Amino acid sequence: MKRQDFRFLHRLRVRWCEVDMQRIVFNSHYLMYFDTAMADYWRALALVYEPTMEQFGGDLYVKKSTLEYHASARYDDSLEIGLKCSRLGNSSMQFMAGIFRGNDVLVTGELLYVFADPTAQSSKPIPPALREWLEAYETGQEMIQLRCGSWSELGEDASRLRTEVFVKEQRVPKEMEWDEADATATHAVAYNRLGQAVATGRLLAHEPGVGRIGRMAASRVLRGSGLGKSVLRTLMAAARGRGEREVVLHAQRSAESFYAGLGFTVRGEPFEEAGITHIEMSASTDAVPG
Repeated sequence: MKRQDFRFLHRLRVRWCEVDMQRIVFNSHYLMYFDTAMADYWRALALVYEPTMEQFGGDLYVKKSTLEYHASARYDDSLEIGLKCSRLGNSSMQFMAGIFRGNDVLVTGELLYVFADPTAQSSKPIPPALREWLEAYETGQEMIQLRCGSWSELGEDASRLRTEVFVKEQRVPKEMEWDEADATATHAVAYNRLGQAVATGRLLAHEPGVGRIGRMAASRVLRGSGLGKSVLRTLMAAARGRGEREVVLHAQRSAESFYAGLGFTVRGEPFEEAGITHIEMSASTDAVPG
């Protein structure tokens, strides 16, 4: 087994509390590493786990876990956990797993899950949509579709996301979230393979040759999986398409490093907006290439 066998790799660093008296990772923690990676696997598929399983009318239950130890991880090691859906049965799915330190394989494993009715605790056939989703990921296909359009086309999905993120999660007053600019803005919405809206943003005309990006929001459980970058890339491409050479945005301070990593630079001093500290940032429309 090689790390190159896996499309999905989850990275983590060994913590002190995971090392035993032999100064190596205690054996049971490797199973915890696989379980932690599995949550990130669903994020890589842009699959919002809980509501999606509810929509499918079932859930996944572990049937079998096997581990084979080849070498030990130690405190502060940087590890990569690979997961691959290797077989889909009628109601079961098999994942092959590996833990790597560089190119060295430390632990290999097999995880067997069964799709089942949570109430009856009886197995059910894997839903065709879930089966196709897993097969698509493992064959290298895209997990999201970006749509760019008007408020009349995308407003229902964009408003649902923005309500969840800004109004409910961040407690922005409703009257401050909605404005007349939505009607004239270019909106981008990312959809997963089930057609669920998982991220959004909008582009306004700021001044001649300059666009303004705002209302960037992503489903809470999928943050950190690249959705924000994909939406930003789409909006910057739209700005380039209409001849704008620069974009500006008001970034929440908690997101400043995200935008800085994509070529945005700070302009001016921090300020309050909707009760949240922001900073203005700008970038060339070529800063986030397609």
